[in-house]
Amino acid sequence: MNGVHGKQIHASRRADMQMLLATVIWGSSYLFMKSGLASIQELNLIALRFGIAFIAAALFFHKKLRKVERGTLAAGAILGTALFAAFVFITYGVQRTTASQAGFLISLAVIFVPILTTILRRRMPDKRLLVSILVAVTGLALLTLQHELSLHTGDVLCIVAALIYAVYIMLASKYTPKHDPLTLGTVQLGVAALWGTAATFAFETPALPDTPQSWAAILGLGVLCSGLGYILQTLAQRHASPTRTSLIFSLEPLFAAAFAFAFQGETLTLQGYIGAAFMLAGVLITEIKISQPVFRRGKRPAI
Repeated sequence: MNGVHGKQIHASRRADMQMLLATVIWGSSYLFMKSGLASIQELNLIALRFGIAFIAAALFFHKKLRKVERGTLAAGAILGTALFAAFVFITYGVQRTTASQAGFLISLAVIFVPILTTILRRRMPDKRLLVSILVAVTGLALLTLQHELSLHTGDVLCIVAALIYAVYIMLASKYTPKHDPLTLGTVQLGVAALWGTAATFAFETPALPDTPQSWAAILGLGVLCSGLGYILQTLAQRHASPTRTSLIFSLEPLFAAAFAFAFQGETLTLQGYIGAAFMLAGVLITEIKISQPVFRRGKRPAI
């Protein structure tokens, strides 16, 4: 029994490290997007990002793709479409605001999920959700509303992106248990790439990056942020609860701000930092469940 318990602890710790690494990688994605957008347009970047990610995933999981079922293709098409829609707003939003601010705004998806769940189930939200919403909205106001008391276009786009990404998370929670997650994830990357390619030809002039920096950014987005990040998340969630996963992923905006400061010198105002802290607190309130300690028979409460 001790051996089995030890293996479970080891697997849990390894999953935590995998999730943390994925979170660090995703925190860098906003910086990569800004760099990539210096030479190509938004939809073009999305097409290349997911195209490279699909190729990388297909190379790893080609045996599974040969046995893909019709239901998995349908679910992957729905998820890929939602993912593409979310990244349209994310990419346009990042182009029109700072990388650090975008990271915090898109983290609102973690709060939008329980809000949408509450609306769909037609029940009153619990007190903790109400508190988290109030704290997050206060932080949102401090972070985004400056002297003119109005939201910038990039901020609005990132908030809409967070809402669409919340819908994507809910759809993923519905379909992932019913299908092989690696095959499903690879299909959704391919569908997102197809939508991006079609949109690029329809609304933009297709092009390839023309600088080494832009190529590095696109490859980073495709191979690291979408390819490796997805693989790490899939591996980690075999041994971690959704709550624990979301809690670690909620650190993404902190890493986004750190990368933006380290490589582009981006800083927030004091008001902005206070707002970011409130937003992060709102996310954490949503994810952390506090149990009432019970002292019985001399036992200590579980931690």
